[in-house]
Amino acid sequence: MKIIITGSLGNIGKVLTPILVQKGHDVTVITTKADKQKNIEALGAKAAIGSMKDVDFLIQTFKGADIVYLMEAWEGIGNLFDKEVDFLAGFHLIGNNYKKAVLTSGVKKIVHLSSVGAHSATGYGAISAHYDVENILKQLPNDIAIKFIRPTSFYTNLYRSMQSIKEKGAIISNHGGDKKEPWVSPLDIADAIAEEMELPFEGRKVRYLASDEISPNELVKIIGEAIGNPNLKWIQISDAEMLEAMLSKGVNNEIAKGLVEMQASQRSGLLYEDFYRNIPTFGKTKFIDFVKEFALEHSK
Repeated sequence: MKIIITGSLGNIGKVLTPILVQKGHDVTVITTKADKQKNIEALGAKAAIGSMKDVDFLIQTFKGADIVYLMEAWEGIGNLFDKEVDFLAGFHLIGNNYKKAVLTSGVKKIVHLSSVGAHSATGYGAISAHYDVENILKQLPNDIAIKFIRPTSFYTNLYRSMQSIKEKGAIISNHGGDKKEPWVSPLDIADAIAEEMELPFEGRKVRYLASDEISPNELVKIIGEAIGNPNLKWIQISDAEMLEAMLSKGVNNEIAKGLVEMQASQRSGLLYEDFYRNIPTFGKTKFIDFVKEFALEHSK
């Protein structure tokens, strides 16, 4: 099959692309950066250089494809420290561009990377953008089949706490404690997407993804042992303190408020309510597997 991958060689694309190539598919990876072309071609795929904000580019790239894999990322819209960027508007623009490109190009099968929490418009902060894009894509005609992939928190999100782990011996957030939460590995996400691409497409399907369940306090204990800091702590602060800390670092106001609200929904368990109503079979990559990779990065 001819498959188009958005998201360049990010956490998922760099794993998904070689899986699909090895299965014999004709894979094109969209990237905004020309210097990624050689890396994409080294994996056996073709590179399409252009922007998700350019709908004509998307239409031309999607033409003739059997399946397109669609994703949006905050980083692809702008710098998270740029106070002037309207990230929600950026998500809406890309979502509408995807809708027009799919409709105009004639693609009939879509796999869309969304998020846990995308089942509801409110209560989940920054994740509301994924709800909005899902609903933009649902406006497509019914003969276009869509698989919505809703992963939980990525293990790799923990790299954002690397600095505070090194400097303060702690992960600091406005949620924490002993309640287990679902986490997912990008490796398992890539495997699931590749699997879904070869399964029948019909109507609209939602698939949640997770790899392991672990509480914040368990998480820091495992990381601490792996990096040689058994005193590593998870420090829970208030929503107001979390917001102030983000804004003081220069994070975009909209993003900061959205992340605080999202993490507050983790604290209450609200974020995972629909996940636990539709709990999936967990992936094979457990947290203890990821922490080995994390410890290597910490040692650099």
